[in-house]
Amino acid sequence: MNNLIDTIYYFLYIVAELTLLFVGISTIVGIILMYIPEEKMNKWMSGKGILGNVMGASVGSLTPFCACSTVPMTLGFLEMGVSFGVVMSFVIASPLLNPIIIGMMATIMGLKVTAIYFLVTFVAAILFGVTLENLGFKKYVKNVRMKGERHKDDVPLGFGLRFLKALKGAWEDYKSVLKYLLVGVGLGAAIYGYLPQEFLVKIAGPDNLFAIPVAAIIGVPLYVRAETAIPIGLSLMDKGMSTGAVIALIIGGAGMAIPEMTMLSSIFKKKLVAAMVVAIFLTATIGGFIFNLI
Repeated sequence: MNNLIDTIYYFLYIVAELTLLFVGISTIVGIILMYIPEEKMNKWMSGKGILGNVMGASVGSLTPFCACSTVPMTLGFLEMGVSFGVVMSFVIASPLLNPIIIGMMATIMGLKVTAIYFLVTFVAAILFGVTLENLGFKKYVKNVRMKGERHKDDVPLGFGLRFLKALKGAWEDYKSVLKYLLVGVGLGAAIYGYLPQEFLVKIAGPDNLFAIPVAAIIGVPLYVRAETAIPIGLSLMDKGMSTGAVIALIIGGAGMAIPEMTMLSSIFKKKLVAAMVVAIFLTATIGGFIFNLI
């Protein structure tokens, strides 16, 4: 009975906390983006050399894009002549570093974990963007064109109207991920209340060198959204799973969300999609070991 009460309390508390975080951060970011002209964002992405990759990863980390908006943005950047490597840095950073993930992680896992996570994934997005460019993967972009111009919502005048528009957009985004969040928190609550701590420490504790690559391998095919993975990861850490293994699971799952990969396959050939999967797996594995070393 005590386990059941603890499980229910954990579930309700985390759902409430993540709901406030998601809606609040999404609203704030939505307002900020209304004040950044699209032309300025395009100019940021046009940098030459590795500076362009830095800006591509930066734009990816600033924009809370879902799969339905990542694809037209990616295609739009390519059509404007933005370097392929820069675009790939944006594509890799976008699902791993958007403000919602960073805000959730900072609140639930702490600032130190979040700072290391941000640094690892940001550097990985830059390096893999440069690598894919130098290896000639640009040829695996399909010859597709956007039908018509990209849709751009009218930005209302005045802070009050912009706030209401951003809040409405945040609520709509929240409803679209609610089922994933509830599944993640539900699984996390079950782990928190019922999974034996000794068992988890034995198979995925800091002393098991294979825990991190196994977690990364599990994370990639699971296609777990960050809204699902983070509460599960918190429960696993509470039970004794190493921080590195948890981070590997989060990166592997969040980086390869199945809606995004499905839609990206409409503009990228299979070899490029496969290269992205490998990039996320390597990021998850290397990042996990860095966490455990630190």
